Amino acid sequence: MGHVSVPSDELYKGAMATARPAESARALHRRGTMRRLMAHGGGRTGLIIVIAFATVAILAPLITPYAPDAVDLESWLTPPGLESNHLLGTDQLGRDILSRVIYGSRVSILVGLATICISSVVGVGLGMLAGYYGGVLDRLLARFTELLLAFPYLIFVIGIMAIMGPGFCNLVWALSFKGWVEFYRLARALTMAEKNREYVDAARALGRSNGAILLREILPNMANSILVLGTLRMGNMIVMESSLSFLGLGIPPRIPAWGSMIADGRRYMLGAWWVATLPGIALALLVLGMNLLGEGLRDVLDPKMMEG
Repeated sequence: MGHVSVPSDELYKGAMATARPAESARALHRRGTMRRLMAHGGGRTGLIIVIAFATVAILAPLITPYAPDAVDLESWLTPPGLESNHLLGTDQLGRDILSRVIYGSRVSILVGLATICISSVVGVGLGMLAGYYGGVLDRLLARFTELLLAFPYLIFVIGIMAIMGPGFCNLVWALSFKGWVEFYRLARALTMAEKNREYVDAARALGRSNGAILLREILPNMANSILVLGTLRMGNMIVMESSLSFLGLGIPPRIPAWGSMIADGRRYMLGAWWVATLPGIALALLVLGMNLLGEGLRDVLDPKMMEG
């Protein structure tokens, strides 16, 4: 029989036809996950709150009526109201509370995201190595994490910030220094459970390297659990940032942060409640939204819930 040549266009169409089912399955899975999340009452509410705060933080320079550090001593402690030029009032220096709350959302969200990203990368990486290889590395990391867990988180971070000093980068590193432990423990446990599964044995039989097995086989199967943990812990990191800023050990005073705004306004609670109360309400709403979103993702991405 003679050789039959296949045009390159036909080869391309054949390859695309093979790839489309997998891509369609992933797209359907993503749409199904979003549909279940939107059907989940708490998850939908949390997602709306988080998106609203994120949008406000991104558009802060465009929607704030005043510069957050603009001082107007003639308008000090102006109460909230539509009749004034300051919808949410002003603080003891005449600075607009609305503008400062909006810019404060930027600080809280950035600190939370940066801390969770660093903590998850370090914790998941070390946890997968320890769970997959075991041995001396696993024992050393186990002892080190036990040592870190012996210290209360807030006291531990306060000690680090007292040494490093206030600052955005210092705060992120201080929070991440212990924040990776939970991700490490989760990744280690999941890796130990997954490394002896049939699909991992099949990958070894095909000659896959250990790195490829960890990144391409095991990691995708724990991604949902890591996402849920990161979402839930981001709310904790936002509270930690506000607590440290309240104590004067977090974000420098020149940068609007909810914690420092609450600290500045506590002395005026009887006569000017809005100075401390409104940043506190914003903090509580954002943390509530993160927790609701995390719980919704946990319910939606739980395999047992998906089977039901």
